[in-house]
Amino acid sequence: MEISINERPADIVLESEKTVGDLLAGIDEWLQGTKNRISGLRIDGQIVDAASLSGVFQQELKTLRAINITVSTWQDLALEALITMQDYLTIYETGSSEDQRCIRDGWEASVAARFLAEQIPDVFAGIRQTLTGEGLGPREAGRLVEERIKELIEPQTELKQISPAIADIAVRLEDLPLDMQTGKDSRAAETIQLFSQIADKLLRLIRFTKLQGGLPDSLGVEDLPLNDFIDAFTDILKELLAAYETQDPVLVGDLAEYELAPRLLKLYAALTNPRAA
Repeated sequence: MEISINERPADIVLESEKTVGDLLAGIDEWLQGTKNRISGLRIDGQIVDAASLSGVFQQELKTLRAINITVSTWQDLALEALITMQDYLTIYETGSSEDQRCIRDGWEASVAARFLAEQIPDVFAGIRQTLTGEGLGPREAGRLVEERIKELIEPQTELKQISPAIADIAVRLEDLPLDMQTGKDSRAAETIQLFSQIADKLLRLIRFTKLQGGLPDSLGVEDLPLNDFIDAFTDILKELLAAYETQDPVLVGDLAEYELAPRLLKLYAALTNPRAA
């Protein structure tokens, strides 16, 4: 039996693997240490789709002539899923009520929806709300999907473009305890929401930039490796949110002004000018 990956012969020596499921499990385990995933399968020239995948797991390898496995990067799969979502939203926006119901059913059964549900759950949840009429309109949801696509394709460009937002939210964090103490509840709540959104976006951009090799492995912030600094930053963010929920302006002020605001600025500076970090 011939085994190939992305149309190239694979140097795979079968040991205890007896079935297609055994083979795929072994390859999937091997891929865990890479940035790739199994994205397609062809057995004896026949494409195996998602609906029939479970049915081939028990097929014995000795009965097959050829298996071709397609492997894609996480970024490629995410980009494909997001572009597919754009198409669904565009069609949904102009469809009749009956058409929209069919589009919603088709989306829920799609490979793209399953990928998003597992890998990008916030986008999945947002689109589900849109398609059930409970969230943003299709056009607004499409703009959010477009933003995620830009993050995937050009994370370093997106990093530079959020510079004004980073500077603004750092100032608002310093003002947060005063807003809470002077009854500016709506502004305080808006600051928390904006900061959470910007922090989430920044962490996504870090991940995508690293996937593209755009950050040196040696990058650190405040004498800490980048990952350790991010872990500490995330822990303080959680502490801030908890303090805000209990309406503790003193703790909120300390965390926002003396911990998160300066750390956010230092992190952003290191990311946009890694040679100087």
